[in-house]
Amino acid sequence: MSPLSALLWLIAGGAAFAYWNAARAAAERAGLLGRNACKAAGVIWLDQSVHANGVRLCRGEDGWLGFERSFRFEYSYDGIDRHVGRLVLRKGQLVSFVGPVAPSVTPIDRH
Repeated sequence: MSPLSALLWLIAGGAAFAYWNAARAAAERAGLLGRNACKAAGVIWLDQSVHANGVRLCRGEDGWLGFERSFRFEYSYDGIDRHVGRLVLRKGQLVSFVGPVAPSVTPIDRH
């Protein structure tokens, strides 16, 4: 094996490891966000996991290209029904969320 091909293999392996590591970190962040949202809304987080269901290249607010990863998770209000929640992370930051929300009451202004 020539030194050039060894260097190319090393670069390719490093890039693959960096991609895998970033994907793992995003999945852990998505799991934390999904679990916290379910806890705040008072619902049951089913299967204790999130599932990656998409990745795409996108341009961040800083102008650099990065990955946008989407995840889904399931939750239940009573342990019998199942609902699907979805969240999208861009560079580790939540940019979209559809799922359980904490119940709230808005006071009526009678003035």
